[in-house]
Amino acid sequence: MKYLKILAKGAVIGVGMIIPGISGGTLAVLLGIYEELITRISNLRKDFKESIKFLLPLFLGMLLAFVAMFFPLHFALKHIPFELCMIFVALMVCSTPKIGMDAYHSGFKKWDILFAVIAFGVCLGICFIPTGENLKLDLHMPWYMYSSLFLVGILVSVALVVPGISGSMLLMILGLYEPLLNTIKNLIQTPLDAFVILLIFGVGLIIGFFTIAKLMKHLLNRYEHQTMWSIFGFVIASIIVLCYKFDYKNLLTPLHIGIGCGCFVLVSGCFMGIVYWFKKRKRNKELEEAI
Repeated sequence: MKYLKILAKGAVIGVGMIIPGISGGTLAVLLGIYEELITRISNLRKDFKESIKFLLPLFLGMLLAFVAMFFPLHFALKHIPFELCMIFVALMVCSTPKIGMDAYHSGFKKWDILFAVIAFGVCLGICFIPTGENLKLDLHMPWYMYSSLFLVGILVSVALVVPGISGSMLLMILGLYEPLLNTIKNLIQTPLDAFVILLIFGVGLIIGFFTIAKLMKHLLNRYEHQTMWSIFGFVIASIIVLCYKFDYKNLLTPLHIGIGCGCFVLVSGCFMGIVYWFKKRKRNKELEEAI
């Protein structure tokens, strides 16, 4: 049961990786596994067995969800972007108070507000960087594009680890979001081109992921409350970024707005109902143990 929960949480992160504006790190924070994720990655050599028990189902869930939901979500982004956006906004808004309380309980000083504001500004600022022109990715591209693709993988890994920064949004800024999506789509038609491109990008992603995770572990150990308040600033800003980066085009009609608002209310209600049920269950269990 424990591993199924980790698998499910990995699946949520995998779905978020496809959507511009959603940060894998933010979802890990919202799901309550961020600190454990950073710890397991940092202690992979020291405590390999326990770390792999956590990381394997998590990454498997991410991969399965990414593959299973790639085309449905790509379709939804084109046809019902506002409704999809409202579902994720509802989940993030409902989860934000807990992140704020976690930051407060980690410690609070006047200067911590500055860390939250700076993080908020950085996350929001990235959102307004002009999007680059789409680049062509194939085996006939210039030699420097191969090394650039590797470096981009490292850069995007920051978004997987640092809450609030969206990897797909960074790819859009660099002009590689659509080209990489097309590469995934062309895995059957041009398997060699697609495999080489995704392999180079993936190696950079993995190297960067483990490196940045160790850095975040150091920051959480050495500067816990400053890091927690920075994460809080990132998460708040990511809600605004999510709404801004969705491409609504001509689909923001009264009908779409009505359905989107309905999705927001429904998801928020379900989320709060589940939280209430878990709290009540936990309280009853504590009372039974006390008796």
